[in-house]
Amino acid sequence: MKLLLLPQLCLLALVSAQIPLPNPPWLPANATQGAQPSSASQIPNTQWSNLLGSLLYFYDAQRSGSLPSSNRVSWRNSSCLDDGKDVGLDLTGGYYDAGDYIKATFPLSFALMNICWQGLEFGHAYDLANQTAYLDSMLRWGLDWLIKAHPSNQTLYVLVGDGVSDGEYWGGDQNIPQSRASYAVNASSPGTDAAAGASAAFSMCSRLYANASLGDRYSSTSQLANSTYSSTLLSHAQDLWTFATTASGGFKLYSDSVPAIREAYGSSSYEDELTLATLLLAWATNSTSLYQQAQNYYTSFKIADQGAEYGWDNKYPAIPILFTQLYAAGFGNLSTYRSDTERYLDNVVYNVDVTRGGLLWYDHVSDQASLDPALNAAALAIKYAPLANDLAKQRYTDFADRQLQYALGKNPMNVPYVVGLNPNSPSNPHSALASGGNDIGQIDTLPKEEAYILYGAVIGGPDRKDRYFDIRSDWVQSEVALDYNSPLMTLAAHRVLNDAKDPFYTSLQDGAYEKVKPTGQPCDAAIRGGCNGKGMPTKARIGVYVTVGTVGLIIIVLWACWLWSLQKNKA
Repeated sequence: MKLLLLPQLCLLALVSAQIPLPNPPWLPANATQGAQPSSASQIPNTQWSNLLGSLLYFYDAQRSGSLPSSNRVSWRNSSCLDDGKDVGLDLTGGYYDAGDYIKATFPLSFALMNICWQGLEFGHAYDLANQTAYLDSMLRWGLDWLIKAHPSNQTLYVLVGDGVSDGEYWGGDQNIPQSRASYAVNASSPGTDAAAGASAAFSMCSRLYANASLGDRYSSTSQLANSTYSSTLLSHAQDLWTFATTASGGFKLYSDSVPAIREAYGSSSYEDELTLATLLLAWATNSTSLYQQAQNYYTSFKIADQGAEYGWDNKYPAIPILFTQLYAAGFGNLSTYRSDTERYLDNVVYNVDVTRGGLLWYDHVSDQASLDPALNAAALAIKYAPLANDLAKQRYTDFADRQLQYALGKNPMNVPYVVGLNPNSPSNPHSALASGGNDIGQIDTLPKEEAYILYGAVIGGPDRKDRYFDIRSDWVQSEVALDYNSPLMTLAAHRVLNDAKDPFYTSLQDGAYEKVKPTGQPCDAAIRGGCNGKGMPTKARIGVYVTVGTVGLIIIVLWACWLWSLQKNKA
């Protein structure tokens, strides 16, 4: 078992950014400014720059551990300073995953990989928006925790806290229950997907800090270049890839080894993470043998046929895009990756359903958090567009623009689905940190108004009918999460580089949402009050029909028996 080397331990203390943070710190603009057009049409546009900065700011609000003196979220405090003590380790730091207080490696790895990926594509946007120091700070806060979570070659901590006990606490960051368990995968109880997913994040971020390039069709940033940090990240990427591929327990889903994570972030496959990790490690080490292995995985796992939505549990759609990007950058070969990518994106553009208001909608997925799959699809389209021919480029850019505009207020609710961005933004995100409440039984009423504005948080999103109710307890529509922000960061960075015009939300004046706000209640996994008539899901309606039919049959039988008894008595 190889423990972390002394230099790596020292690095863990250096969680502050290598780039000096601005003093005074950058803070998001007040929501009222989001309803005011920019004074000039130029690149970078101040509104797009503010959006990008706000999306980054959200991660500062989600920080766990001992907060630095540079903390710019005034209402946040240091918290969970005993994490890891149950296993004799320091697992403090990192990010709270969503609206509660668990720390989960699998979705964190996905978010970090995506943010480093778009840093390689559109990183210069952060330079233009004066946000590169905050990008560095955000990445290091997450990556340094992932390093802690990987204390030896074949051990990876995948969860701190658990959904049951954590879900029973609703309150601020100073009274979080401290009996938090730490869960790991190891050689005998492996997690192929979690280890490979973390390896992919380390490899991608290693390339960003190595000042790598995806070619002249993209615009990265050179300000993050740090060969020492890049090497540290690459070392963990290599060890985790080896763990994923050689564990004595074989290939196994991490949520089978750690059932405590299954309800929140259960995994359905490991083939996508394994292929992705192998490809990225091949690029990071310039290894032809690993590249060949990634190609073999691509074929044997039928990666091109897996389709569906892109997200933390389904990374298949990203793989042919990465193969194509690396070929364009001079690494590997093209094979069928370009055609596979366009086949996937064309299916998304032409065949996946959309709501009446225009939001991409995947049945059985979008009803859990509708904006996330739509924005992830838009981000993939923007990532690939620079490599497409003119017609395809326009097609994918137009599609991404429709999803982006919807998310930023061009929708039937007149809501930009980013907290604090505009007077019509969500005002009741499902966030224990920001709510100011301490009674889990009265989430919606205590307090009546959210205590703190969770600037930059992307929420779950509207329902199939484009309705958004802005109810704090409705975690389906209102919860925030680390991975929800990452695709919008990609799209915002692209606009900072290319769009001098204001985002749509600047045209939305205060009160636009209240004029169309739906009455009643939603019908989803969090709130069932609106589940009647057509609002009730098909399975639920069937259940009601079966129940009513069964009860009716019993009544008929009892009635018949009563009549028979009367006839018998008369006889």
